[in-house]
Amino acid sequence: MTGISSWRLLELEKNDAAMNMAIDEAILISRSRYESPNTLRLYRWDPSAVSIGFFQSLRDEVDLETCKAEGVDVVRRITGGGAVFHDSLGEVTYSLITSESESIIPQDILGSYQVVCEGIIRGLKSLGVSADFQSVNDVVVSGRKISGNAQTRRLGVMLQHGTILVDADLEKMFRLLKVSDKKIRDKMITSAEKRVTTLKNELGDRLSLDDVAKALTRGFQEALKITLKKGELSSSEIIHAETLKKEKYANPEWTKRR
Repeated sequence: MTGISSWRLLELEKNDAAMNMAIDEAILISRSRYESPNTLRLYRWDPSAVSIGFFQSLRDEVDLETCKAEGVDVVRRITGGGAVFHDSLGEVTYSLITSESESIIPQDILGSYQVVCEGIIRGLKSLGVSADFQSVNDVVVSGRKISGNAQTRRLGVMLQHGTILVDADLEKMFRLLKVSDKKIRDKMITSAEKRVTTLKNELGDRLSLDDVAKALTRGFQEALKITLKKGELSSSEIIHAETLKKEKYANPEWTKRR
């Protein structure tokens, strides 16, 4: 294979939680049918949301009453991993959807995490932050997590999405998750403060979410040796995403399935 591969870039946008997850899956399905190109998508969550992994118990992980009272969406992902609080003002999320047959993507899961996360690492480097990959699926700065990632492979397509923490409200996060005892919650917040960092901690307030999205675009281009060309969702992807949102991601039967 010669030359540099060209992928689609979907620039930073914001949607509610159900639509964000529906768009990711709609692209995956469309890619499996060779109707869409390999794609890097950048997005935000509006309103803020909690997403839970495919295998998690909603009842055990999320305080639904607090989420409802604070206007926070709750959604189940098709990827594994743990519960994540997505702050509408404090995070940039990416999804990378590509055919498994792409030569740049290792077949083994760990290897593919490392290759994709290199895009995050190079993007952070361009902002002046030195980061490293930490097995199995995290990016860390001086040992403190700044990016968590999750992956699924279906229909011959790999979908990996992950977060980049620009700012973090840890007290709110643990208020939304299922931690019944205040003393335990306080200990968990203190522990998280030692294990997690953000771009605000590392660089101050000088970065916007758009700045971070542009840095990630540069990082993925460099790491994957691809050209990213601005594009849009196709009409069929939009229709499929709207259907997936209604029938799946906004459907309590999906969210409460475990």
